[in-house]
This record gives sequence, C-alpha cells and structure tokens, in this order.
Amino acid sequence: MNFSHPRCPGPMLRREFLAAGALGTGGFLLPDLFRMQSHAAQQGAKIDPETSIIFVWLPGGPPHMDMYDMKPDASSDYRGAFRPIRTNVPGIEVCELLPRHAAIADRFSVVRSISHTFADHGGGHKRMMTGRIPATPVDTVNDAPATGSIVARCREFVDRGVPNYVSMNPGGRTNDVFAQGPAYLGQAYLPFNVEGDPSVPNFVVPNIAPVAMARGSVNDRISLLGNLDRIQRNIDSSRMMESMDRYQQRAVSMLTSDRAKKAFDLSLESDAVRNSYGRHCWGQRALMARRLVEAGVSFVTVVMENPYQSGVPALKQGVYNWDSHAVNCHIWDDLQVRLPIYDQAVTALIEDVYQRGMDKKTMILVTGEFGRTPRLENTVGSQTGVKQPGRDHWPQAMSLIMAGGGMRTGQIIGSTNSKGEHPVDRPLTPNDLWATVYRHLGIDFEQSFPDHGGRPMPILPFGEPISELLPSV
Repeated sequence: MNFSHPRCPGPMLRREFLAAGALGTGGFLLPDLFRMQSHAAQQGAKIDPETSIIFVWLPGGPPHMDMYDMKPDASSDYRGAFRPIRTNVPGIEVCELLPRHAAIADRFSVVRSISHTFADHGGGHKRMMTGRIPATPVDTVNDAPATGSIVARCREFVDRGVPNYVSMNPGGRTNDVFAQGPAYLGQAYLPFNVEGDPSVPNFVVPNIAPVAMARGSVNDRISLLGNLDRIQRNIDSSRMMESMDRYQQRAVSMLTSDRAKKAFDLSLESDAVRNSYGRHCWGQRALMARRLVEAGVSFVTVVMENPYQSGVPALKQGVYNWDSHAVNCHIWDDLQVRLPIYDQAVTALIEDVYQRGMDKKTMILVTGEFGRTPRLENTVGSQTGVKQPGRDHWPQAMSLIMAGGGMRTGQIIGSTNSKGEHPVDRPLTPNDLWATVYRHLGIDFEQSFPDHGGRPMPILPFGEPISELLPSV
C-alpha cells in the first residue's frame, strides 16, 4: 500500500547533531533549539502546521477485557465482574462503567488487535512510545526517539508562539519514566513539561525550561519557573531584550507571550466547560490539551496515571496507575473509581474537539503500553492482606481508541479470540498506529535521522497506516 507524504526536514549535519546532543547539561535550552529550527526552515519543509495530536497515555497497562474488548461468554476466570453495554453504534459494546463512551461511540474507533512482545513496563513503554524494537526489554530510558520528539524535530521550523511538544506529567516524574526521551535527536527535542494538578485553584505552570540569557557579564540565565507576568515585567523594565540575539528573543517571547500564557490559562474557560471535563486532574489536563492544540501545539501528551487525587480519597485496595496485579489492587474496586473519572475526561475531550470543528485537524489517541492477562489471578494484596482479583501484564493483546483526525470512526478494527488472548483478525503493531499518526501530520516516516554513531535511523523501520481509519478519497 503506497501513500504520499510531504517531506519533513532532512537529517541535520553531523556537527549540528553533536551540538544538539550536548545541550542537556543545563536543561532544555530554547535558544539552541531555535537556531536548529532556523536551519530546518531554510530547507523549505512542507508540513501543515494546523494538524495536531493529543496523546492520552495510561501508564501501567489498562485492562482490555474490562473496557473495550469484553468477553461476556467466557468462563468466570476470564470474563471479569462487569457487563458490556450497547453503544449508539450497533455492534459496538463497552464496559458498563463507560456510559459516556456508549453515548458517543460514533465519534471514535476501537482498535483491538495491536500487540507486541515486551511484557515489562520499561520495554512496553519504549515499544509503544517509539515504534521501534527497544535494545533492552526493561528500563524506560529511550534508545530511540519518542514519537513526540520526532514530531518536534520534523516541525522545528513551525513558530506559532507556543512549544511544538508539550507533556503533562505527574509532579516529580521525568520524561524517562514514560520513555518520552528524544534519544539521539538530543535534548532540544524533550517535551515542554507541565507538572501538577491543573484542577487546583493555585495551579501555575511550574516546570518551564530555563532560557540562556546574555546581558554583559551579569546575567547568564533566567529561570522561567514562576509567574509569567512577573517575568515579562522584569524583562520589559530591564530592556534585556535589546541585548539578546534573535533566537534568544524568540525563546523568551514565546514563553512570555499572551498566546502562550492564555493557552495554559484554564480560568479563561467557562465553568460549564470545565465541569464537563470533570474538576479533576485528568479532566483538567485533557481540557488544557485541547487549549494547547488550539493555540498551535503540534503534539500534547496527557498522562492519566493516578485517579486518587483532586479530592478523590485513596482506596486501600486501589493502585496509583493502571498496573492492576492482584498484589497491587482489587481490580474491580479500583476500576469502579478509575473508570468513571476516565470516562468523563476522555469523552469530554472527544466531544469538545468535534463541537469546536477541530476534528479534521486534531487526532486523539488513547492507549497504554499493553493489555492485561485475560485469565484472572487471585493473590494476597500487599496493602489489604487478603486475597483479591487482578490481572498481570499482557502485550499479546490490547485495546485502544482513536478519534478525530478526519478518520472514519464508529467502528471496531481487529478482534481477539474468545478469551481475549491474541489477535485473530487484522493483527497490527504499534508501528501501524504511529504510521497512521505520522500520515495525519504529514511526516514522511521513511525519513532517517543519524543516531549517536552517525548511522541513519528511519523514523519507522516498518509499518503502514491503518487503512480502515483513513478518510475516504
């Protein structure tokens, strides 16, 4: 199957690549990034900057057989405690704890047949985040660039007053925890991290990258970690802008511009909109993601890991992420808290994107690193001290949903066997998923970038866009 792709900027010269790899000492230095962006712009890249991705990441591994691929006719040691319910699309069913999904099933597609072979969280994260076979089956430090970093590299010429790659992570979590690193692309392609809970009244963007500054021998760096208005006033009063070169000026202007400040400011949304997403960390992160792509961000990662925050009491038999081993949690009790919060946040995001007419340009992808074992386990919980049900890691089968992006929605792609163990129809890999994403963004995924040894490494070594999702010609 052949598809035409507008070409993204070609590989950097080796000396530029080595310079990019040396950036990490003091953090993500935006002026250095913009110097490389200038080089890319001179190559005349032909990518539509209006397209974007909202990537909802569910670390730990969501249980496919308790969400989107239920097996009510399987034996009790497989099927789980919840029943499937019908949706507004005949033939599509979802878990009873996802009633909002059921109401808008015509606006997303369920993919049930992606699988891989990495059962460790580290290997699973790397496999899913990069579209490449990781060098090691464990650890989450990338040996290949995460997709968001590839997008940032291919769109480094795009200047819309906001970062091209943003990630909303739990507080204190680094990019390496979720395999979001840029690997051999260099630190300039790390995501612009936004930590914390946007639902709290005193939320600010707490982790804005430092920007290298020069004003004689006095100022060497301004740390943009606090209030952007205060920083803007300081810069204006000291006339520091006049002493910076154009790349440094652009770095500061981006992070102190009204466009950037407004993109992160949820107070500009009505109470009705904020309430529709849920006054919770997950919901408000999803809302911020919509605001960011609306402002021009190309790739936003929304981490939905721990539901026990924003006033939700911790459940003794619950677990902070989606890693629902019996030793970690009572899976049914945990899902009764987790899934309603997830249901509201994700469906509000999908509906909002469609209602605002963003569904052609913005693609939404919701997934974790793998599914869970079809057969239930019963083990003594580490917190409860009693036997409880759970599911282990299972990369042989998983389910995910996709919406927007001009895709054909309201369908199920692929299937698993009667016990949910492995694909039997339309087997796919993470590479097919990312090929679909790159096609939407106009990125030629056959392009190569040099690794640390100077060897050309293709964006994707294999994979094709999922044809069932592509718009009809």
